[in-house]
Amino acid sequence: MEPYRSLALLAGSLGLISCLVALSTNFWFVAVGPNFSAHSGIWPTEHQDAVAVYIHVTQSFCILAVLWSLVSVGFLVLSCIPSLSAPGHGPLISTITVYAAALSMIVAMAVYTSERWGQLPHAQIQTFFSWSFYLGWVSVVLFLGAGSLSLSAHCGTHRSGYETL
Repeated sequence: MEPYRSLALLAGSLGLISCLVALSTNFWFVAVGPNFSAHSGIWPTEHQDAVAVYIHVTQSFCILAVLWSLVSVGFLVLSCIPSLSAPGHGPLISTITVYAAALSMIVAMAVYTSERWGQLPHAQIQTFFSWSFYLGWVSVVLFLGAGSLSLSAHCGTHRSGYETL
């Protein structure tokens, strides 16, 4: 099932890139007031002694998602090279690790969303989520798509029943 494996590799790579961009950029949250605008991410730039716990949780789970997706993409690349991979096991390992990446990113995004959503608004300041935040959610969708495509690639190489006879 070569098309599934290729599409899984594409979706996993795009998910990894979008997760890395979301992790490294500083446009998760924007505040606009009468005479100013400011933006922030999950890497505070001020020298604060106390960074909120939800920021540390978001950072940790985003980093885990990047690591899991790196493993997933690596196994998909290795599965395309027959001499380097165990027959049929590359897409299975890739499926497991990309779903772990999706789960890690879901936790990170859910924690950040719930904490920011619950903050009290200020009278003259308009706040909203920005493009880095949404890119994090896009990576979740791409990881889930890569997982289902990788699973299809694995199931396509392992036929059971009368077809194997």
